[in-house]
Amino acid sequence: MTGEVTVTLSILDKQYQISCKAEEQADLISAAQYLDKQMRSIRSNGKTVGLERIAVMAAINVSYELQCQIKTEETPDFSAKDTTEEVFLKLKRKVDEALYNLRQLEIG
Repeated sequence: MTGEVTVTLSILDKQYQISCKAEEQADLISAAQYLDKQMRSIRSNGKTVGLERIAVMAAINVSYELQCQIKTEETPDFSAKDTTEEVFLKLKRKVDEALYNLRQLEIG
């Protein structure tokens, strides 16, 4: 098990220190870089003024992108009553199935 690390992220030329698990560091940096890119794009557009408004607009854009991505992907049948553990188990089964199918393609 890996410990926690502190990562310094730069978003719109401001520094933020965030703690995360060492194995999550690369993903966190990547996410911050993506957010920085989105916020810079909104700022360069010139229609949105103020860091808070830019951050909110970027959050809305990223949320919308994720929502569209989720809708287009094949997902297991989740119900509102599923616990977090049940959702993860369904996702794990789906990943295991995909890996099994991939292995079968490599063998054949």
